[in-house]
Amino acid sequence: MDISLEMLVFLFSAMLIVGALATKFSTKLGLPALVLFLLIGMGLNQFIFFENVHLTQLIGIMALIIILFEGGTQTKWENVRPVIGAAGSLATLGVLLTTVITGLAAMYILNLSLLEGMLFGAIVGSTDAAAVFSVLGNKNIKSKLTSTLEAESGSNDPMAVFLTVALIELIQVPDASIWLAIGSFFVQMGLGLLIGLLLGKLTVLLINNINLDTSSLYPALAIGMATATYFISDFLGGSGLLAVYVMAVFVGNSDLMYRFSILRFNEGFAWMMQIVMFILLGLLVFPSQLPSVFWQGVLLTLILMFIARPIAVFVSMLFMKYNVKDKLFISWAGLKGAVPIVLATYPIIADIENSDLIFNAVFFVVLISALVQGSTLSWLATKLGLTGGKNDPSKPTMELINLGNTEAEIMEVRMTPRSAALNRTLIDLELPDETLVIGIIRNKQLITPTGTSVIQDDDILYVLSNKRNREKAKRVLLGKKENKPPKKPLATE
Repeated sequence: MDISLEMLVFLFSAMLIVGALATKFSTKLGLPALVLFLLIGMGLNQFIFFENVHLTQLIGIMALIIILFEGGTQTKWENVRPVIGAAGSLATLGVLLTTVITGLAAMYILNLSLLEGMLFGAIVGSTDAAAVFSVLGNKNIKSKLTSTLEAESGSNDPMAVFLTVALIELIQVPDASIWLAIGSFFVQMGLGLLIGLLLGKLTVLLINNINLDTSSLYPALAIGMATATYFISDFLGGSGLLAVYVMAVFVGNSDLMYRFSILRFNEGFAWMMQIVMFILLGLLVFPSQLPSVFWQGVLLTLILMFIARPIAVFVSMLFMKYNVKDKLFISWAGLKGAVPIVLATYPIIADIENSDLIFNAVFFVVLISALVQGSTLSWLATKLGLTGGKNDPSKPTMELINLGNTEAEIMEVRMTPRSAALNRTLIDLELPDETLVIGIIRNKQLITPTGTSVIQDDDILYVLSNKRNREKAKRVLLGKKENKPPKKPLATE
């Protein structure tokens, strides 16, 4: 059927409204929202004929940039640093092993060539951070595990993209050198890491030093810099997705003005992109084609979940300080999401012979992984005794709006055991002029500060300050505590 412009606008609005409401039902059902988005897309497929793979890929790449940027800015480097070795091994060796094992299975089950089977394995080789943490929700999983999964999910996408593109090239050009491809991998990763760090530093300097008319423009500036990071890295031959993630981690762990506005905007934007993306996948799937690949898709998904992923996890973490329960949980947390959907469009655009078969099989992998692993992940964490511990207070429970084109700003300051202001009253602090503590979050409760309020560990302070006094105020609150000797009493005559 022909679709008018007005109908497209209506469909877009319906996608966002229904998608947003679906997240509420997904939480009650214990399923990741992406499953409902897929089903919504398949439902719309009965009324709309949509097969624009190029548009889907473009939207998908933009969605990955937004999702990786949002995930990176929420990543706490102090939590990730101890597990960076494990996450790096999972993101490289783990993806490679998953690709090989799943690819060999796909070669026989789907009757593909060796390279086409490996291509299927590469497409479904990476995990999806957004899917994992939308399922975990408020579950209090061990920090070591959540940090490992967070870092792996954010950094394994470039490996999957590299393998997919390299295998397509080998299929199209059989004489292409595999050693050249391996060398290209190290170049891409190295450039992506370097460009991500450089542009992350540039982004922080730009946000902290430019004075825009309204605070609502800073999130747009941050998203623009993330998109530019991808383009610059890709143009120079680096991994654009790795550059975006590294840049986002740097930005998220820096002293950033307008942090709250930027992070909340990113979170909403990332959700919107996921909604659009998974509904588009549903539109691209033709239900009449699914029965012919049903049992193959189910079998491949089972092999991926119960054989390929566990072997990849246990081998890549062989000499690391994780017990069997930890590895079992990490194995089961290999949910598939955004990246396989985007990568599944690559063979279609490249006109690979069995691209439609691969795409339909990928659909089953994403859907079944989300349904089975997504609905049981929290249950498994409880059964394995991996819940409990200290809650992460990273997300504040009080919303404040930064002031626009003025010299004042509201900044968030979290107390640590080394903070200079710890166990002192507000009236005793020598804060600079025009600086005022206007709110304290303690144990998820808002406390109205007074001069006699004593600052405690883990307190989150909201400080209204003139921008020129920002650094001085933070030094007073966070600077190293001085162990001054007690004053000697004055001699009396």
